[in-house]
Amino acid sequence: MAARLVTDPLSENNPITVQVLGICSALAVTVKVETAFVMCLALTFVITCSNLIVSLLRRMIPGRIRMIVEMSVIASLVVVTDEVLRAYLFDISRQLSVFVGLIITNCIVMGRAEAFAIQNPPGSSLLDGLGNGLGYSLILMLVAIGREVIGSGTFWSIPIFPEGYPTNGLAILAPGAFIILGLLIWIQRTLIGKTEEA
Repeated sequence: MAARLVTDPLSENNPITVQVLGICSALAVTVKVETAFVMCLALTFVITCSNLIVSLLRRMIPGRIRMIVEMSVIASLVVVTDEVLRAYLFDISRQLSVFVGLIITNCIVMGRAEAFAIQNPPGSSLLDGLGNGLGYSLILMLVAIGREVIGSGTFWSIPIFPEGYPTNGLAILAPGAFIILGLLIWIQRTLIGKTEEA
């Protein structure tokens, strides 16, 4: 049971490829692997800690204001994350722009707090948050690797092709991100045999 809380979001219940959540940041911060990696760390930290805190507080939160409390917890963690990035990774923080702040509106984070953490014990909630953060990170990194390698001919800003490699500008633009993400969703759903009912 505990292992499935971490492994399910990596494949059969991936928040991006199966639930189709968190698409905006998957498209916006994946031009470079470095920025995508920092975004993955930030979101995984926020969703894991918010799930844990909401679960610890669940018996003390009146039902009518539970979403306000959940958003307050998430917003506080986002502020802490943003300040740490500004202090220690200022250049990447500037490249990520508003997207770290927008973690508060990420459907994955709020969805896990509301659907899981508010009803389950702290240990399970922490693992659920960690699993969903890792599932989000897996897809984000694959999109970023595809976009940077094809679009710029680099990996983590290090050239990997001989000089004269014809870079593909489409991969850097939003349509390129949509194409790579769409291919990943198609491959993932084919592998697990998921189909949508009409």
